[in-house]
Amino acid sequence: MRIVAAPDSFKGTIGAAAAAAALAAGWRDARPADEVICVPLADGGEGTLEVLAASDAAARWHEAEVSGPGRQRIAARWLELPGRTHVIELASAAGLTLLPDPDPLGAHTAGVGELIGHALDAQAGRIVVGLGGSATTDGGTGVLAALGARFLDAAGRDLRRGGGPLAGLAAADLTGLRPPPPGGVTCLTDVRAPLLGPTGAAAIYGPQKGAAPAQVTVLEGGLARLAAVLGGQPDMPGAGAAGGTGYGLAAAWGARLAAGSAEIGRIAGLESALAGADLVITGEGQYDATSATGKVVGAVCAAAGRAGVPVAVVAGRIAGATEPGVGRSIALADLAGGAAAAMADPERWLRVAGGVLTDGVVTGDLSGIAGS
Repeated sequence: MRIVAAPDSFKGTIGAAAAAAALAAGWRDARPADEVICVPLADGGEGTLEVLAASDAAARWHEAEVSGPGRQRIAARWLELPGRTHVIELASAAGLTLLPDPDPLGAHTAGVGELIGHALDAQAGRIVVGLGGSATTDGGTGVLAALGARFLDAAGRDLRRGGGPLAGLAAADLTGLRPPPPGGVTCLTDVRAPLLGPTGAAAIYGPQKGAAPAQVTVLEGGLARLAAVLGGQPDMPGAGAAGGTGYGLAAAWGARLAAGSAEIGRIAGLESALAGADLVITGEGQYDATSATGKVVGAVCAAAGRAGVPVAVVAGRIAGATEPGVGRSIALADLAGGAAAAMADPERWLRVAGGVLTDGVVTGDLSGIAGS
């Protein structure tokens, strides 16, 4: 039998590559003659670069010192794929984990723009930006300012960095903005949120970045000012990704927004791996109602459906019913006797889950999985 292990990372506990390897090891423990292919995946957030690096031996790492989302300078890496495609992970320069204390009004994306500038200096033919895990709600103005744009108040003065000052935005000067690379810019989004409104960047994700209700109101007003100045399509799915960075790069730099999980699956070769497969095992830290909306598990289920391959899901925790395309699902918390035990040793319990999935499998018959 041919099995594909294609999980996301289990956030905060184990990366996608290690998770895939553990699932594969568990399956091989029980069925050593089977072929198990590992295709670790991501959705554009943290871990995206590692997944893409693992998918191509010719990938090259670059590193530069850039501005963090606060006041500190940080070392951040980006990845160059064959064909002069440079991939930048927003979280590496503006991620929530880089701030000692949340700063919802002042956190900015300038370091991401600096990384993009370094990629342009390195003759990037195409730029891909993974928008996930951000600490920011600045509408991508930090990125654009680092690339030469100016955001001005009513007196013609440059605004301070961050989402809070955008409430005083009066005009944008894009004449000094560096042009995008010849192959264009693609932003990988892990959400479909618009820029504004009750399901937008400030209302939904601001509180996750430490914003109190009054600060959410300030951030919403600033993003509305930005939309009035830049125009574009603030209602497009994914415009609210990374605190509106998806919107800013699309409106001012012509970036294309794409579902990160599907795009990374394409780059990593998921469809070719599924060709002729008997089963695909995917998973994430928590499986819930959002898993089918832009996340890795949803993308794998969609690709498996097109290929006619049964799907099994392994997650740290399962909240609610699984999608119709999912055959069997296993929660590591159930195997380990609790979430804390599962999180303390995810590699062990993923390996156990890989073995459990072989229960009832007869050569050429997946009724023990697909039908359970």
